[in-house]
This record gives sequence, structure tokens and C-alpha cells, in this order.
Amino acid sequence: ISSSPSSPMSDTTSPVAKKARKSIDVCAPNDERVGRAARMMLSNPTYSVPQAMLAQDFTEGESKDRALQQRVRRLHSKLEKSATGVVADVKDVKPAAVVPAKDFAAHIPLGLKACDFLTKSTDPFLAVKTCTDALDAAGFVKLSKRDPFAGVLKPGGSYYYTTNHSTLVAFNVGHKFKGGNGFKIIGGHTDSPHLKVKPISKRSGSGCVQLGVECYGGGLWHTWFDRDLGISGRVLVRNTDPETGKEKIDQRMVRIAKPIARVSTLCIHLQTAEERGSFKINKEEHLSPILGTQSLLESGAKAQLNQFDDDDWRKAQEPALLKLIASELGIETKQIANFELGLFDIQPASLGGIQSEFLNSARLDNLATCFVALESIVDYSKSEDLADDDMISLIALFDHEEIGSQSTHGAGSPVMAEAVKRITSAFCDVVNVEAHSSAVRRSFVMSVDQAHAVHPNYASKHEKSHGPKMNAGVVLKTNQNQRYATNGVTGFIAREIGRKANTPMQEFVVRSDCPCGTTIGPIISSNTGIRTVDLGMPQLSMHSCREVMGIADLSHGLSIFGSFFKNFNEIDESLEG
Repeated sequence: ISSSPSSPMSDTTSPVAKKARKSIDVCAPNDERVGRAARMMLSNPTYSVPQAMLAQDFTEGESKDRALQQRVRRLHSKLEKSATGVVADVKDVKPAAVVPAKDFAAHIPLGLKACDFLTKSTDPFLAVKTCTDALDAAGFVKLSKRDPFAGVLKPGGSYYYTTNHSTLVAFNVGHKFKGGNGFKIIGGHTDSPHLKVKPISKRSGSGCVQLGVECYGGGLWHTWFDRDLGISGRVLVRNTDPETGKEKIDQRMVRIAKPIARVSTLCIHLQTAEERGSFKINKEEHLSPILGTQSLLESGAKAQLNQFDDDDWRKAQEPALLKLIASELGIETKQIANFELGLFDIQPASLGGIQSEFLNSARLDNLATCFVALESIVDYSKSEDLADDDMISLIALFDHEEIGSQSTHGAGSPVMAEAVKRITSAFCDVVNVEAHSSAVRRSFVMSVDQAHAVHPNYASKHEKSHGPKMNAGVVLKTNQNQRYATNGVTGFIAREIGRKANTPMQEFVVRSDCPCGTTIGPIISSNTGIRTVDLGMPQLSMHSCREVMGIADLSHGLSIFGSFFKNFNEIDESLEG
């Protein structure tokens, strides 16, 4: 539609505009897509669609609702075929995302679903909760790690369990699975660099109440300045068991998506030219966020926190913060026994780019993988292919990757090996060491962590022949010093999986004069002996407070994961030795 005054849609009082409004009123309740198309014509004056085409669609007879719907559908089809697109009225993404030309339109629904997942998953605890909510809805059965799996697991069943509420294992049992058969595993991680609240959180200075925080992982910390920050994590709550009268400690998750904290930059006038040029950060002195005004908060502290409280830990916390958490959870402040909290940017995930081809969000590394892995395991649980499957299809999403994975629930822990052993044993009549060894040799791990896309402003940072691009396919990572676990055989298997899915793949090798990061891949392969390949979806701004990737690569990842679950066994059996 031309933006010139002569356009019939530029004047909202014109007959065409009035008819468009009527089409919205009639069609939108029955057909949301049609309603979006009509709303586009009223709200966006930038699309070059012939005016006669619009007039024809909205000046024909309006005898029946169905006729109106058909006319607006025709218009929607014509717009999709144009060089531009339509504006989608998306509830959870503001401003409304642009539905582009056909190249990216097919990827929009998955992109919007990812936005919702990422916005909810503000830390490892909330990421796992978001996953388990979806698994519950899909009919997966929650397992207790303290109870035996034998007698519970059944062929064709779908199950999950968590460790520390921040690591997740979920799996589908093939209908033909027997103890000793292999595992198809997708591994990722739930954590991302962020600011974590210190055990003694109370801090103040220069008339401001602040929060004591510690840097978690290797973040680009300058990107955290001047952001509206919320707080989320796990809270331990004291309660009384109504049946026994004994005290019990509940683990509750909290997410306060309000701008309660901010790390402010120093104004330009108080910096030297050298300081402005370097923007050096002292992580202890410069990253403590401001919560509020000291005099106001301190005047109400006695009312917020009982001064006779004998809990030394609570006395070391900011009373206003405890009151806010208690209010959010519907408890009293004296019930809060401990917490593990972190800060997050409250700006929700959104689609961006001129054709909505990008996903802008915090924590893409590595929650984008967690999202696609979750989608794939749920999809496969409903697939007809599960009926002929004689393997376990499993996702393992670990905490603590960003700080080395060495914890009770990181990739360096017994979690992965224990999952293979316990599931295998559950399908053996007697203890069978050989069955576990056989399962290990028949298994395969896709270690999936976000990859480095070529930055157009820093293209020289990539090796010339190994520069992945966004929206161009999943990346196969190789490093001869075993910073990635890929070798000739595992790389071949990954490429074959992509070939069978008719899905593009890219290659990444770091420059010889640059250091190379690492993943959970080498850790899992060395701890378990399971063959492993390293993959990732390409992105920019890794470890920034706000990152970006291509939405088409979400679809590429989902296609690769689905092909892995479906085709791995066939590919593996074709390999000699």
C-alpha cells in the first residue's frame, strides 16, 4: 500500500478503510489469520500492493461471513506473494512481529514459540520448570531418582526427572527396546552468564540501597549496564506438614519481571578520554545494582523484617528484597530460609530484522538448544516411528556448563552415565554388566551448544573457509585439539543425519591464531565412552546480555534432531566396525 495521500488505505475514513474495519469485526472472531491480514491494511502504510487490488477485495458484495473470509484470505495470499509481507498481531511479542515473504514466514510460528520459552526461562531453575511444565502437558511421567526405575519404565513410555531442579533428563522408550540397546542423546545446558546474588546481599552507598552480586560465568559485562533488571531463582521456604506437624522445607521458584534493579554507567562528563575509550569494568565495584533510595527503604525496614528475628542469614539480606519475594510467593518473610537468585534483563524475547528473520533474546546460549531439544523429544513421543524404535531417545540439559561442568549436576557429574546405567538395568531381569557396556557402544551423543556466526563487521575473526552464517543451517564444530568432540566418524554420522533430513549444515573451525572455546561434548565422551559430535545453531553476541540468531536455524535444528531420533540406527548399522 502506498503511503501517499492518494492511497485508499491512508485515509481511515475512506470507504475502503471502513469496509476493512467491518471485515475485521466479522472475520477476526472466526479466523485469527484473516483478522491479522485485515488489521495489517489499516495499520501499515508501507507495503506496495496495487490499490485496485485492495479496492476490489473490499468493495465486493458482503452477503455472508464466509464470502468476507474468502476475500480477505485472497488478499492475504496476494500479500504473501508480494516482495514484502504483513504485520502479525502477536500477543506475547511487542511490538508486533512482521510476517515476511515466504522465505521466512514458515519459520515464524516456531520463532514465536521460542520467544515465549526464552522469556519464561530466566535462569536454570525456571528453564527446567518451563521444560517440565511442557513435558507434563505432553503426558511424560515424572520419575523419582530415589526410587528404582525397574518396574516403572515400560516400552513406548515417556519419562523425565530432574537433578537440583536445574538439570533435566527426559526420554522416550522405543516400543522394541531391550536392555543393552543404544541411546540417542541430545545434550545441552541450562545456564548462561549472569549476575548472581551473594549470600550476604545487603549493600548500600551514597544514599542508595544496592544488591551484592557475583559474576557467574564469562559474560560480556559491559552489556549489563543501563538495563532494566528483574530477579528470579529458587527460594527455600519453611512450612509445617499438616499431617505430621513437623517442619518441612519447600523449594519454590520465583520470577519477578519488574525493573527493580539497575546497573548504571558513569556519565561521560566524569570520565577521562582514556576511561571512555577503554570502558574498563571492576566487577566488584562497578556491577552492584541499585535497588532504591536508602532513607526510604531503611525507614520501613523494621516493619518489613522483625528485628527480633534470630535467623542470622535473613538479617544479612536487604529487608525490602525479602518482603518483595515473600509477597510474590504469598508467604511471610520469616518463612524464607535461603535463596539462589540471579538478575535478568526483563526485556522479552522478540523477532527482529526487516523480515523478522532474527530472534533477539537473552540466554540464547544455550536455551535455544534447550527449546529445540524439548520440542524434538515431545514431537518424537507422538511419532509413529517410536513403534519400530529399539533404542532410547533422550535429552540431557545440564547446569553449570559456563563454569566448567564440575558439580553434582553438571555434565562432568555422574548424571549422564547414571541415566544410561539405570534405564538399561530397568529392562534387564538380572544385573548385567555386559548390557550396560553394550548400550554404551551402541549409543551416540549430539552435544549441542550455540555456534559463532560470522559477524559482518569482524569477518576477519573467522577462518576463511569455515564461517557459519545465520539462517543457513546447523553448524558442525571441529577442533583437532579436542576442544570439540567431533571426529571423522561422528562428523560423518551428523552429516548423514542432515542429509536424510534434507537440512543444510555448515562447518566451523576456529582460526589457528585464536583460542577455542569448549563444550560438554569432550566431558561427556571422556566420562562415559559414548561417541559424541559437537553441533550448534549460529548466533551473534554470544555471552552478551542480549543475543541474536536466525529463526530458520530453529527449524533446521528441529529437523536435525528429528532425523537423529528417526535415522541414527540405520546410519550406525551401515558403518563397518
